[in-house]
Amino acid sequence: MVVTGASAGVGRATARAFADRGDRVALLARGGTGLAAAAEDVSRRGGEALVVPVDVADHKAVDEAAAQVEEELGPIDIWVNNAFTTVFAPFTEIGPDEFRRVTEVTYLGFVNGTRAALHHMLPRDRGTVVQVGSALAYRGIPLQSAYCGAKHAIQGWNESVRCELLHRHSRVRVTMVQLPALNTPQFDWVLTRLPRRAQPVPPIYQPEVAARAVRYAADHPRRREYWVGGSTVATLLANAVAPGLLDRYLGRTGFSAQQRSEPADTDAPGNLWLPGDGTGGHDVGAHGSFDDQVARRVVQPWFGRHRPALTAAALAAGVGGAVAAAWLRRGCGRHG
Repeated sequence: MVVTGASAGVGRATARAFADRGDRVALLARGGTGLAAAAEDVSRRGGEALVVPVDVADHKAVDEAAAQVEEELGPIDIWVNNAFTTVFAPFTEIGPDEFRRVTEVTYLGFVNGTRAALHHMLPRDRGTVVQVGSALAYRGIPLQSAYCGAKHAIQGWNESVRCELLHRHSRVRVTMVQLPALNTPQFDWVLTRLPRRAQPVPPIYQPEVAARAVRYAADHPRRREYWVGGSTVATLLANAVAPGLLDRYLGRTGFSAQQRSEPADTDAPGNLWLPGDGTGGHDVGAHGSFDDQVARRVVQPWFGRHRPALTAAALAAGVGGAVAAAWLRRGCGRHG
């Protein structure tokens, strides 16, 4: 198993989830402290760890990392693309170099990882690539334009790759897991220009929820994607039916919902250009600062299995509602 962004957050929790069943896990990330701690997690849980420091924006380095994994751990069965970085700020306050860097890590990092994985998987005609996505792959929100743009790009590009694999009748699979708001350290080390500290939009889920979904998707890759959490389901269905209404709602609420009451440290460097932990720094683990606010129940498995029917029903309801509204407007116009 290869997990990018394995030093913290969802990547860290996913590495633990694979280790729980004794897997050999290659840990890819930039931060030396987090990687060393992640390797200890894997070993303590019964897995075998290989630490590979790498910036996923560097395609040559990712290719070399894949070759190292194959040499030291054996053939790559599953590759999980998860690494990302971002900037919390209005679009007009994100510099061109910053926007490019987010795109190179959060989008092209997935491209680089998938290319490296397919290079080894396709000749063997087996293997799975899991793209860790987000509800924001379909629904953009304010203050996260760079991240939303990258996740939208991953969604479209991954569909193209899937179609090409189907065309060649390959047994290599790609699947995507769309996640909700999560209690990860990103909100404490993200580069921000907000007046107050950043936070995820509630409801907030623990990263272990995401990790279990990623592991399940890796084992069941025939489904093209999975939706995790009731908030993801509600957001994506609502966006399919009434995107304009969501635009206005998020315009009113999206700024305050993503900020805590405490003032932000706008001088903090963030993890855009350098890892948030660094070598010899502080290990942040998988969880962020919101353990006391997390959702206790997850309806993802049922919704994941019934997503096509739910989507069709929501679209039908939206079309029916639009027709009814038009009929009523015409009736009111004729009869005063």
